Amino acid sequence: MNTAVTETAHYPSLRGRTAFVTGGSSGIGADIVRALVAQGVRTGFVGLNRAAAQKVQDDCAAIAQQGGGGACLFTSCDVTDVAALQSAIAQTATAFGDIAILINNVANDQRHEFLKTDTAFFDWSVAVNMRPAFFAAQAVVEGMQRLKGGSIINIGSTGWKNKVKGYPAYATTKSAMNGLTRSLARELGAHNIRVNLLTPGWVMTDKQLSQWVDAAGEREIDENQCLPGRIYGADIAQLALFLAASDSRMVTAQEFVVDAGWS
Repeated sequence: MNTAVTETAHYPSLRGRTAFVTGGSSGIGADIVRALVAQGVRTGFVGLNRAAAQKVQDDCAAIAQQGGGGACLFTSCDVTDVAALQSAIAQTATAFGDIAILINNVANDQRHEFLKTDTAFFDWSVAVNMRPAFFAAQAVVEGMQRLKGGSIINIGSTGWKNKVKGYPAYATTKSAMNGLTRSLARELGAHNIRVNLLTPGWVMTDKQLSQWVDAAGEREIDENQCLPGRIYGADIAQLALFLAASDSRMVTAQEFVVDAGWS
């Protein structure tokens, strides 16, 4: 966890609610899980890296002891297995109650060349970056209806907006999150279920720092961002909290970009 955020808002409407986060064991997802627990939210999350997930669980336990009041539940899950994802969502609902907040965060921006991309890789990209959001949303709707409302937050990407080369399948799937968001907002709005898109810029996660943010990348950030400094997972998490809370009760079908003005 790395953050420049020092003062944050408290949302009383979140306390006691149940959330589910895909890809919550590392990166942006892990910061969202921590932020939710700090608001008193009982949060289920899935991922594949058990060691990283344990660190998140330890952090959340410490946060709860400090008065956060929330809790977290990790389920090891390959999100390309829809049945396993649905089972993890059901386990969270059984442990904590109907899910009021869904954060569709999981993604993998593995680099690939357009002319060398085969159908197997393309299908895998869809299975990781787009399909889980569709079926996770499907799995929480019944519970949200019982709660008389809920908030679904899809995590997008500025990669396709900024025409970043080197991951065309990923860019295609992430752009589809815009269509999914707007379609579900209309589909589910009658049930007081809000659906919004939260689109990060270049976030300084451990993965990005170890694989992509070299000297050239640092220069690119400085040249393109309107604001100085770097974006961290906590910056994304804070906006996710607002979209999850009752404070944004009349906000749906919208996209919120956190990229320091790049796109």
